[in-house]
Amino acid sequence: MDIIKLAQAEQAALVKWRRDLHQCPELGLELPQTVAYISQQLDDLGISYDASYVNGNAIVALIEGQGDPAWSGPDRVLAMRADMDGLPIQEATGHDFASKNKNMHACGHDSHVAMLLAAAKILQANRSAFAGTVKLLFQPGEEYPGGAEPMIKEGAMENPQVTMVTGFHAGHIDPNTPAGKIGYCQGPMMASMDRFLIEVKGQGWHGAYPESSRDPIAAAGQLITAIQTIKSRNIKATTPAVVSITRVEGGYNQNIIPDKVELEGTVRAFDDQVRKKIASRLQEIATGIGQAMDVDCQLTYDYKYPAVINDPQASQILTASLKDLFGPDKLHELTDPLMGGEDFAYYLKEAPGAFFFLANPGLIDGSFHGHHHSKFDIDEDLMYMGTAAFVKMALDYLKAK
Repeated sequence: MDIIKLAQAEQAALVKWRRDLHQCPELGLELPQTVAYISQQLDDLGISYDASYVNGNAIVALIEGQGDPAWSGPDRVLAMRADMDGLPIQEATGHDFASKNKNMHACGHDSHVAMLLAAAKILQANRSAFAGTVKLLFQPGEEYPGGAEPMIKEGAMENPQVTMVTGFHAGHIDPNTPAGKIGYCQGPMMASMDRFLIEVKGQGWHGAYPESSRDPIAAAGQLITAIQTIKSRNIKATTPAVVSITRVEGGYNQNIIPDKVELEGTVRAFDDQVRKKIASRLQEIATGIGQAMDVDCQLTYDYKYPAVINDPQASQILTASLKDLFGPDKLHELTDPLMGGEDFAYYLKEAPGAFFFLANPGLIDGSFHGHHHSKFDIDEDLMYMGTAAFVKMALDYLKAK
């Protein structure tokens, strides 16, 4: 079976599916149009599915292999995931298939769905080539608030129980992975993603009489400075971690000291103990500065996505399939993990697996505009690589002797 030719033969379908979805991006955990569209494609392909997950906003589909029972595949279930949600961005690409609403597929999720649908089409037509089961996970809410965790809680990785899981991110997530190559690694790949909010509550007053106030702005300044020491003084220098304050908000006018200032930010790490240490230090700093500055500092710390940590053995197995398919020169091993987050991490806590990057940046006005940019685009001519990769990994894993 020439997998690459089969995938390239689906180019017209890949482009159609991607562009159809590109025009109707939906947000979070409310994707009725997207789910209806994908359901129709699965119906047309004769693939059974359940679209009741996450209140009807997620799909789990199954392709049962019909290969030789003597293969080791019958007990294996490979899950392949595509996220479906867009972003609240007004598109500025100028494409004739640009978004028709106020949202945008500015992170390549439309192409993720297209690549997985094309792989499903090929695998459905070649069920005699493998044993076991391919499970397709069409997931909402990767951008926010997270769709992997509710899908798992509702049993998406069970019945049948997933034994390995994989997925792709298209675009140019890792700038060091050359276009036309697939980025991979064993172990940590993407950081955990947490959010913190510190509400600094004081006593507002006239700006001419600060001695009568309990100034939350002065306290917020102390907090901003102190928080910068967490990474440099509380975390080992060789341990990756990020603590960034990304929003400072407070005040009304030049002559009014406000009652409240808010600081919001993000924490990135690869070790759960580091996450806990940072959360603890944020609380200690907030409490201490609150007492010193005579204000009330209330910390809210939200543990969001865990780190994406590829299983070493699964990564070796799946990467070997891709090297066999494309040749070693088309694979790029990441030298450093990325500090961005991905809720694919939740699947990796349920089953061994690996996540990959397909580097297919698209140019607008002669340049690639990064993920979450109003001019973000992907190279549609390379989508076949994602499809071929899905098919190859499935056939190898489910036909292993």
